[in-house]
Amino acid sequence: MTAGPNARAGTGTGAHRTPGTRGTTFRETMLGTVRFDGEDRTRRIRLDLRVAADRVLRPLATTPARATGRIRIARLSDDPRARGELEISPLARRRIRYRLSFTADGRDLTLDGWKSVTPRRPLTSMTVLPFTLYENGTRVGTGTLRFPLTTGLAPFLASFRFPRREATDALISPRWKGEPGRTEVWYTTLTDPATGTGLWLHHELTAPADGSPPYAHGWAAAFPAHGPVRHARFGPAPWDRPGDGFTAAGVSATPGRLTGSADTFRWDLCERATGAPLFTFPRWSWRRPLLPAAQILPAARAAYDGTFTFDGTTLTLDGAPGGSARIYGHGNARRWAWLHADLGGGDVLEVVAAVSMRPVLRRLPPLVFLRLRRDGGTWPRRPERGAIGWAGLGRFRAEVGLPTWTVTGRAGLRRIRVEVTQPADRTLALDYTDPDGAPALCRNSERADAHVLLERRWWPGGWRTEAEWHLDGTAHAEVGTR
Repeated sequence: MTAGPNARAGTGTGAHRTPGTRGTTFRETMLGTVRFDGEDRTRRIRLDLRVAADRVLRPLATTPARATGRIRIARLSDDPRARGELEISPLARRRIRYRLSFTADGRDLTLDGWKSVTPRRPLTSMTVLPFTLYENGTRVGTGTLRFPLTTGLAPFLASFRFPRREATDALISPRWKGEPGRTEVWYTTLTDPATGTGLWLHHELTAPADGSPPYAHGWAAAFPAHGPVRHARFGPAPWDRPGDGFTAAGVSATPGRLTGSADTFRWDLCERATGAPLFTFPRWSWRRPLLPAAQILPAARAAYDGTFTFDGTTLTLDGAPGGSARIYGHGNARRWAWLHADLGGGDVLEVVAAVSMRPVLRRLPPLVFLRLRRDGGTWPRRPERGAIGWAGLGRFRAEVGLPTWTVTGRAGLRRIRVEVTQPADRTLALDYTDPDGAPALCRNSERADAHVLLERRWWPGGWRTEAEWHLDGTAHAEVGTR
């Protein structure tokens, strides 16, 4: 597994966080009415929000938070991609302010309101939200939302989570401590929006299992929209154990910067993270390398500025969408498939399906790690859900092959089907050498096709489509074999 993400830049957080700090997430539903100026009737309105803050809520302070979710207005609109911010300050400023942008009947609207917290009416003031609707800064309506205590309090309290917030820089720093038989990878992919060219930078440290000196190597590849795939290798070169990323053979991949050259390839890129890190494998597997290998995305979504030259062609990048990821382990899997898909609107799908080289695990079907980040949340809730199910039941399934491979699975009330196609003329075959000297071969496409179908269980109507995506040449995928 060696490829990387191809995420489009969008809204999100790119700030580096202190390792070990925790944030807060919760879900909130509010119901009410709205009246548009010029109308003589009110309409029902419903908000279903997911709120995320970068620190634990502090009642005596002001906490900024991001909000994403769904706004429905009866007989007018249903926007599942509303987004905005909250200012949570119940005691310091005695208010909880909401500012959300959404689309209704083709109009771009903003909902602006706040709960005015007062000790004289604590229950009412904490559950009633008067608001005003604006269009291009002009008022177009007013309304009131209420938090339904009877039906909403229990799920609201149960939704609180305090996830650990990782620092992007810390996730880019080298993991290797000098042990023999280890592989560590930094990789980045991005797309030039002007030409549709996909770019792939792969940086790898290999520590041979026989105790020989470690060495660094890698390659750069370009996948033009028209014309053959091109690539060039760099290294092997001595590994000097840099502290902030990969630096060897005149090539570097460090926080915020990628530079280097290989044959006719030259690149000098600045990276700006636009999304939070994404753990494809369980978070503990990156801190404690108990599994054969683990993969993470320090920048699941990022924007790139700079230049990339290959075979006399120079691409000038300005906010090009892409992303970076990491691998650390004992070597490549026996067989694997990988997908990174930008689904638009800040949504990202990451899939790793692999058969381990270890004696017992290699007899199992591919273990599937699937992470769908959608509307600010990640499904399934735990990474191991797709790989092991519940007591071995309900595991996600992968049928790995070329040119098409699939992944299917169900968790909770949702099920998903992913079908990936890697056309031969858009696929690059590259060989690897594991720390134990065994060979492996990957077939990578930075311009693959993908169809993703997400369904939800509705009673009594069975399964209904919740979301569906078709990616034509914008998915990144890979299949590896021995």
